[in-house]
Amino acid sequence: MNSDNKFNWPVRVYYEDTDAGGIVFYANYLKFFERARTEWLRSLGYSQHALLDTVGILFVVKKAAIEYFAPAKLDDELKLVVVVERLGGASMQIRQEAWRIEGEQATLLADGMVTVVCVSKESFRPCQIPDHIRSKLHGAQ
Repeated sequence: MNSDNKFNWPVRVYYEDTDAGGIVFYANYLKFFERARTEWLRSLGYSQHALLDTVGILFVVKKAAIEYFAPAKLDDELKLVVVVERLGGASMQIRQEAWRIEGEQATLLADGMVTVVCVSKESFRPCQIPDHIRSKLHGAQ
């Protein structure tokens, strides 16, 4: 996490990420965003596996909306951004961005808002985000 509470994660575009037109297939931005959120949680000290096994919770996506501005292409270097916009009792809204990095220049490619819900491992029903996790997430706002 940096000083403005944005978590940044680098990604390189591989051939498997592209479509027949040679650009990143639109749905793959969801995969990129998922990886960035997973690494963001890991940077806070929580792996997805440990949350499931030791705390008994997991975070699941309830809603995702993405607006696209420019295409990413094979071999592009991307910076994925994660920012907690709102932290609720059992959910959070996370803004995610994908930027193409070319030297000193950055171009916004996609901007998304993802709603993530904390659910119980046993019931898969929404549950409160545990306090010890909430305090770290709150610091990420």
